[in-house]
Order: sequence, then C-alpha cells, then structure tokens
Amino acid sequence: MLLEKYAHVVALEDLLPLSLRIVRYKMMGLHQKRTRHGEYTQVPADELPLADPRSNQAVELERREQIDRLKAALAEMGERCRELFRLKLEGKTFPEIQSILGAASINTVYTWDFRCRKQMLELMGGGWETKR
Repeated sequence: MLLEKYAHVVALEDLLPLSLRIVRYKMMGLHQKRTRHGEYTQVPADELPLADPRSNQAVELERREQIDRLKAALAEMGERCRELFRLKLEGKTFPEIQSILGAASINTVYTWDFRCRKQMLELMGGGWETKR
C-alpha cells in the first residue's frame, strides 16, 4: 500500500520528511481518539477524595438511599452491563475489558459502556441524586 500511495517518492532524502509526517499524523490521530474516548480525563480511584468519616445522619441516610437505588437498578440490568461495571470498578482498562468480554473492537466496548451508563441513569429515575 505504501508503494502504491507514495510511488512518486524516489529520492532517499525525501523519505525522512515523509516518514516523519506519517508518524506525526498517526500520533495526532491516536491523541484525538484517546481524547474522544475520555482516556485522558479518567481519574484513578485512589486519587479521589475520601468521604469525611464524621458525616451527619442526613448525609448518611441519603448515601444509603442512593446505594439502595443503585442496587435495585443493577438488579434490573443485563448480565453484560453488570460485568462491565464490575470490571470497571476493578480498575480494568477498556482494552483489557475488550479482551475479557471478547468484543470485536474497542469501539464496541465504548458503545456498551455508554448504553449501560445511560440505562443505569434511566433506572435510577433520570438522575444520580435523589429527587426531593
């Protein structure tokens, strides 16, 4: 394919600029893809702030209600979504999840993730927080 596309390049000194341009385009494409898929904005779970152990009873009650809503929503979801959430909570990357679940492409895993999160949000009443 390279020979067909770049048949006009015959001089040796033209190969280096061409190869650098190809590498630059490939790197920009990879960077844009990772940005679209949110791989640069993911925050590791161990870097998230911890909850204050001296929380008041109202906050604790809201938290328990939210956990109950999450459990109920998870119970209604399909096996693939539950497995996807479990793997994400274990800290698996999307390529790792792809190989574990046997998906044909990484984009399939991104689609599953989007649909499962959307379904979870709908099952929780359209919002993560309790409505007052």
